Amino acid sequence: MKKLAAEGNTIFAFSKNNKPAKFVDSGETIEVETIDALSNQIQTEDDTIEAIDWERVNPATGPIYVNQAKKGDILKVTIEKININDQGVLLAGPNLSLIGEFDQMTKRIVQIREEQVIFNEKITFPIQKMIGVIGVAPEHRDISCGTPDSHGGNMDTTIIKEGSELYLPVFVDGALFALGDFHAAMGDGEISGTGVEIAGSAILKLEVVKGESIEHPIVKYEEGLSFIASKETLDEAVKVATKQAVHFLKNNTDLSLEDATMLMSAVGQAQVSQVVDPLMTARFLIPQFVLDAYQITAF
Repeated sequence: MKKLAAEGNTIFAFSKNNKPAKFVDSGETIEVETIDALSNQIQTEDDTIEAIDWERVNPATGPIYVNQAKKGDILKVTIEKININDQGVLLAGPNLSLIGEFDQMTKRIVQIREEQVIFNEKITFPIQKMIGVIGVAPEHRDISCGTPDSHGGNMDTTIIKEGSELYLPVFVDGALFALGDFHAAMGDGEISGTGVEIAGSAILKLEVVKGESIEHPIVKYEEGLSFIASKETLDEAVKVATKQAVHFLKNNTDLSLEDATMLMSAVGQAQVSQVVDPLMTARFLIPQFVLDAYQITAF
């Protein structure tokens, strides 16, 4: 299995001009190491928020050039394993959090013990490992790793986790895939602007899907198939994600558009991923029992 270290292979924008850090064939498995969303700048209580270089936040490791990937294909990313360190950090503050009532930035360093996050002397909670930044190079312009869009990026979506399959549209040859911004835990919305930010590594299988195309990322996980969209407003993101899901259902069944819409109104789920990035991210879930009834697989 190939490995890609974070050191020397960190990017801060998804770009077709990024030089590949590693080449893989479709179907290969690779382990990718990451630093945390703050570039490991807060490691001890002596590390101050004032000293953070904000130009170095939301890094990703990569890019990885997938040899068979061509513009118009789909890149399937199977997340086989996520490994995380034993310490994470959270922040809250003005111009970062949804709650805009802070006078200054505050940090909290937390320890991970026996798969639990130790928040304080009264509160511990189970880890829920997930990947915040994951995507491919966009076609026309560089996009900061802190911003989500149709290429993926900083989607901060809790279902991008161990066992999930992420489908990304390919915009440039090789896809130029990268990932970072791991969380030991994060609630939907990521309302403080951070989850439990943590370094780690992920074991991934990268496969190219030919003869199919998508406009936005899609995630297959145990609850079903989820369609992700990132837009300037949450309302718009929900609408785009919902339309992607309903049309997918219509195109893969004998349901009319009206019936697919009514069915998803009854059992589908519009969900929030994050509300603190430059674009807002929402998703819409088609439940697994609907996919099973029509024998639908993702791709």
